[in-house]
Amino acid sequence: MDIILQLAQELNLKREQVEKTVALLDEGNTVPFIARYRKEVTGSLDDTVLRTLSERLDYLRSLDRRREEVYSAILAQEKMTPEIEAALSAAKILTEIEDIYRPFKQKRRTRASVARERGLEPLAQALIEQKTWYEPSIADLAASFVDEEKGVPTAEDALAGACDIIAEDISDNAEYRKELRRLTYRDGILKTVGTKDEDSVYSMYYDRTERVNRIPDHRILAINRGEKEEYLRVSLITEGDAPTAYLMSQVIKNDRSPAKDYLTATVLDAWSRLIAPSIENEIRAQLFDRASEGAISNFSLNLKHLLMGAPLRNFTVMGYDPGYRTGCKLAVVDETGRVLDTAVIYPTKPQERIAESKRTVKHLVKKYDVGAIAIGNGTASKESEIFIAETLSELSAEHVFCKYIVVSEAGASVYSASKLGAEEFPDFDVTQRSAVSIARRLQDPLAELVKIDPKSIGVGQYQHDMKEARLDEALSGVVEDCVNAVGVDINTASYSLLSYIAGINTTSAKNIVKYREENGAFTSRAQIKKVPRIGAKAFEQCAGFLRIPDAKEILDNTGVHPESYDAAKALLDRFGFTAADVRGGGLTELRAKAEAAGMDALAQSLGIGTPTLTDIIAELEKPGRDIRDGLPKPQLRSDILSMEDLVPGMVLTGTVRNVIDFGAFVDIGVHQDGLVHISQLGSKFVRHPSEVLAVGDVVEVRVLDVDVKKKRIALTMKK
Repeated sequence: MDIILQLAQELNLKREQVEKTVALLDEGNTVPFIARYRKEVTGSLDDTVLRTLSERLDYLRSLDRRREEVYSAILAQEKMTPEIEAALSAAKILTEIEDIYRPFKQKRRTRASVARERGLEPLAQALIEQKTWYEPSIADLAASFVDEEKGVPTAEDALAGACDIIAEDISDNAEYRKELRRLTYRDGILKTVGTKDEDSVYSMYYDRTERVNRIPDHRILAINRGEKEEYLRVSLITEGDAPTAYLMSQVIKNDRSPAKDYLTATVLDAWSRLIAPSIENEIRAQLFDRASEGAISNFSLNLKHLLMGAPLRNFTVMGYDPGYRTGCKLAVVDETGRVLDTAVIYPTKPQERIAESKRTVKHLVKKYDVGAIAIGNGTASKESEIFIAETLSELSAEHVFCKYIVVSEAGASVYSASKLGAEEFPDFDVTQRSAVSIARRLQDPLAELVKIDPKSIGVGQYQHDMKEARLDEALSGVVEDCVNAVGVDINTASYSLLSYIAGINTTSAKNIVKYREENGAFTSRAQIKKVPRIGAKAFEQCAGFLRIPDAKEILDNTGVHPESYDAAKALLDRFGFTAADVRGGGLTELRAKAEAAGMDALAQSLGIGTPTLTDIIAELEKPGRDIRDGLPKPQLRSDILSMEDLVPGMVLTGTVRNVIDFGAFVDIGVHQDGLVHISQLGSKFVRHPSEVLAVGDVVEVRVLDVDVKKKRIALTMKK
């Protein structure tokens, strides 16, 4: 297989482009580094395409390794033929390779293998020859194989054994299986039957049939989970007789042969007993893999938008972790995320010490000039929101202005009980750590959420049903891309945040933190080379993504890579600018002058590519910029709305919390997120909700229906 050519065709890229990109990956370069600093080599491929290319490259290489293993195994049995060799070379998926290898595998004991041991293979061969006339007759021929000692007491037993051999040979035929798989996928029906009388979330599947080739991914995952939880019994049935008709056409070559009746029965047996159950498992596995990849892709997209949410800068924030019996935990953090104070209040049942709790909140807001309160959306969230809204209205009357927002606390308890949480706040209990996490994720979602297993962040769909290794790989890639896209301050970043920087692992990230604790803040990027486990290759990969705001060298606080410092300085000199101009953020004329000089010619004179020149100019114009600052800010509230207040037709502003296959959940400030079904996203046809919405988007919605009892809110975005 020509892997480079196949990648080029699959991704619609030039062969040379793929070749050079694969070479970069093989040299140990990371995806973020290649995407950012090797644009001239890759043709400016972004991180998404690069990750897809890298994953497909790994798959195709493993496929080739398996192809070689199978080739060697068949060769060792001295059964290799030009036809098998050609079929192996043409196989494009693992299933096809395994189909070819199937007849040569060491099998467990089967009816066919027992028949072969009893010497019935010549009889099977005689039947498959399908002569028009048999002399002696088939019955007499079968009788000649009767042997009590071998376990063949009658001619009928001999014929049954011979047919078992033929059935297994039919089942092992790679060409047959490929076509039968296609026909089953085309004509197959997935049938689901309920196994429990009780009403459940799976009741819509209790008596349902759906064509295999049309079933949406989210239903595949829902059905699989219902089957796993024993609410559903699932089967794949084939509409029509296309599979058996195909097998008959391939196996029966002589309609006038006395062997026809035997072979007809054998074909039906091979299909029902051996092939159909196997094909069902394969197709259901194929459906699951497809649905999983779709869900992982959707999860990855949601996670990216969540992590890249706009930070709430220049606010002192109070984190509020709601609760009942153990009270509500408060944590006040300053603009940098440093914890200033903590407290526990009891405004909810059973204690309801409301007046005392209000005094505590008011005191903390006034003392630390708290600008926003982040309320976790877990247990007692609604009661806490009502309490905070009342308290803030009283503060407003005192001319003290503070707002609140309900934030997802998904994963906060995971972080607070983790080793990392204990390392950060050894003197806090888990609920205090949770309150800190809730506050910090409002201030900087990326810096805080990287401390939590992405699967626990709550923006996926059926993530617990996915293949864990594949899901972890995909989500880790998303986090890595987001962290590197933003960059981190090496003097303030936690080791968990640093560990996602290109070229840095957990060990070297901890070494960076230890180095700055022992030697003080980093003053230059070059100093990073002194950290243990940061060699030349690691420095090359990570340097451009690490920021040092107070460095003497202004380029150390930009996305300009050290390898391009000379070019950046030459660019400034050429147009009469200095480092002071960069630091002051006054290079408004640089781009215009560069474009007037001709970007391609200018890049060539500086010894760099045009994409690199474009990036350098962008960094010099806004040193230390955060690409998230241009995004919509979190929607802070001062009043409260309950689900009972909602009426059809009401128009509200909300924030998208999760995008799934069949729609999007939107937070409209009533504790229960509303669903905008895919059919209500607009007047035009929408293939997938992610085409029009992303996690974090602020949207205007209209209430369609409210079911308070079932806690369901139907929304629309149609005008």
